[in-house]
Amino acid sequence: MRAESFEELFERQFDSVYGYLARRVGPELGRDLASETFTRAFAARKRYDPARGEARAWLFGIANNLLRRHYRDEERRLRAFARVDVATDAASPELTLADALATLAQEERDVLLLFAWADFRYAEIATALGVPIGTVRSRLHRARAHVRAALEREEALDG
Repeated sequence: MRAESFEELFERQFDSVYGYLARRVGPELGRDLASETFTRAFAARKRYDPARGEARAWLFGIANNLLRRHYRDEERRLRAFARVDVATDAASPELTLADALATLAQEERDVLLLFAWADFRYAEIATALGVPIGTVRSRLHRARAHVRAALEREEALDG
């Protein structure tokens, strides 16, 4: 793919790639991941084979790979936080919470973190994730139940 045709591809597809990523991870990180998508695509443009399908699908494949890497890194950070050695006799509630968050299904973790850390309302979460508001409610309910059960288990072990 020539640099000139890549520029055309960028102009045609950036907004749709960004929109998809922003709905998955929010506008700021979505912008960063969209930029990284096109940076990687530009670097690999000579390997692009039009016979394998449209360039749009190729770009979204790159975007999804970056998204998966982001989620894996997030899960690793949460698990690492859960393993941090604290200078108290009892387990820290933050560590138990981090461990519970790391074991949540990704969809439930996204909803819970948007609700708790970003102070999003249900409708905002639904918009950000591109899901119906009922889905947000059920995912949040499951996430809360999972975290509550993890905290209760830890409390029972300590008590």
